Amino acid sequence: MADIHFGTDGWRAIIGEGFTNDNLVRVVDAAARIFKEDAVAAGRPADAPGTLIVGHDCRQDAHAYARLAAEVAAAHGFRALLTQDYCPTPTLCWSVAQDADAVGGIMLTSSHNPAEYLGVKLRMADGGAAGKEFTDRVEAVLPETATDARGTCEETDLMTAYLDTLKQGVDADAIRKAGLRVVVDPLYGAGRKHLAGLLRDLGVEVCEINNAEDPTFDGLHPEPIPPWVDRCIAKVPELGFDAGFINDGDADRIGAVDEHGNFVNPHRIITLLVSHLAEDKGQHGRVVSTITASAMLARQCKRLGLELTSTPVGFKWIYAEMEKGDVMLGGEESGGIGIPSHVMERDGLLMALLLAETMAQRGMSLGQLVDDMFEKVGKLEFERRGLKITEEQMANFRASVVPGYAPDEVCGKKVVDVDRRDGVKFYLEGDAWVMMRPSGTEPLVRVYAEAETVDEVRDLLDAAERVVTA
Repeated sequence: MADIHFGTDGWRAIIGEGFTNDNLVRVVDAAARIFKEDAVAAGRPADAPGTLIVGHDCRQDAHAYARLAAEVAAAHGFRALLTQDYCPTPTLCWSVAQDADAVGGIMLTSSHNPAEYLGVKLRMADGGAAGKEFTDRVEAVLPETATDARGTCEETDLMTAYLDTLKQGVDADAIRKAGLRVVVDPLYGAGRKHLAGLLRDLGVEVCEINNAEDPTFDGLHPEPIPPWVDRCIAKVPELGFDAGFINDGDADRIGAVDEHGNFVNPHRIITLLVSHLAEDKGQHGRVVSTITASAMLARQCKRLGLELTSTPVGFKWIYAEMEKGDVMLGGEESGGIGIPSHVMERDGLLMALLLAETMAQRGMSLGQLVDDMFEKVGKLEFERRGLKITEEQMANFRASVVPGYAPDEVCGKKVVDVDRRDGVKFYLEGDAWVMMRPSGTEPLVRVYAEAETVDEVRDLLDAAERVVTA
């Protein structure tokens, strides 16, 4: 039997290899046991412990797998609701949070992973990601063989109420009057047709690309970063449109393109949206970001008088801060941004609408918004690399580099602070930084850097790479 473990956010495997009917049944059987255990402990009857909602993305045979998952959950006494068709992960999360009888959700997706992968994300009653304690308990009760027990599930429409809520959360009049023209790129994922439809309903002229029903994703990785966004980068200036919005495979992340074909990375999107929520919408509260966040965000929060909380990498840490309260927005370097007043999870569709709203309310193109932001907080460049290394190199990295590597300077820049909560991050003079951390989902070390110029960033990355591969 496959060795199944939950990573940063869920379990993922290649369809037909690690991801099989039997392994899916084992995972859902174990998850349903833990959901039921907690429901009964909270006073619910064992024969009717509540509702579990099951969703899925656009992967090969995902609906059939999701139906199987729902039937396994139903065998534990749950009312199992199955999405009628593919849906974004934030749709499932919002639907769980809105249903008073729901104790959790099961989402079949592998997010930004290539098309041949599928996986399971577990969501709690408030829509937030299951924490390590919960998934450790699931792993502990994983059966060695797949149960034959099945119940009946009900198909339900998860999309209509969720999409209506998104439209109600933005200034529809301003967007309608702005005459915006936008390219939407769902990367063949679960945002397909949904984000484009939302924008069209709000009066935006939309050209949607990469939106065919194609479980191979035409060879693209559904991750909203270069090179996978190159078609959108080309299309926006070709059409003379105002912006491009890109979602990942399950539409909980966002990337963007300005009118000149410049990629607007998540660091810049988060920093811009913090300004929009605080200055245009009058919102307040803490901003939470992972340790890989841009120094531009820290400058923005300081400018606006907002408290900034830093966490290790992974949205589950941001969710933990959201649970404590007083959070306006939480975001991570990979493009996952969430607003807890909407749902305790990332939502790439909502972020696209908020970017459109910012453009409309300020009367500026996306490129103009970014330039205006640079004038206020300065401009910094960012890049990251994934380094595939040997087991010996990884062992050395974990044992020696993370706890003990302590240079006085990197690339001639003085080290002013060090953070070893998640890998090791060196804060350098002039708001530059460089970071090295082992991936939570893949056998590699990621290196990250930020500085004033691209050349400085690449020098920092080269220096980090030499340390990791030594």
